[in-house]
Amino acid sequence: MSESTQSKTVLEVVEPIGKRVLIRKDQDKKQTKSGIHLPDKIEIPTLTGRIVSVSAEIETDENYPLTQYDRVLFNPKDAVPVDFEGDNRLFVIPIENIVAVIRKAK
Repeated sequence: MSESTQSKTVLEVVEPIGKRVLIRKDQDKKQTKSGIHLPDKIEIPTLTGRIVSVSAEIETDENYPLTQYDRVLFNPKDAVPVDFEGDNRLFVIPIENIVAVIRKAK
């Protein structure tokens, strides 16, 4: 096959810069803790997500013990949505808006 007939897939990545992280927000809940299913128009907003990537500045800063795949609680006030996927659950978040890391007890 010639190069012109081969389709090349180019992957794009989002790398946060400065003191920011890229987060994939968890799905909003459609059911209460007691098991009541909510209509499609009503959802319980979720302020948790998983870190997809951290900026180089955060990665080298000992004051921020965050790594890829950490589950975090965040304030969405200054979150910048990344229109990268159809479901639009990716956000670039300033590090000061991460209020807690959720980890298993040791």
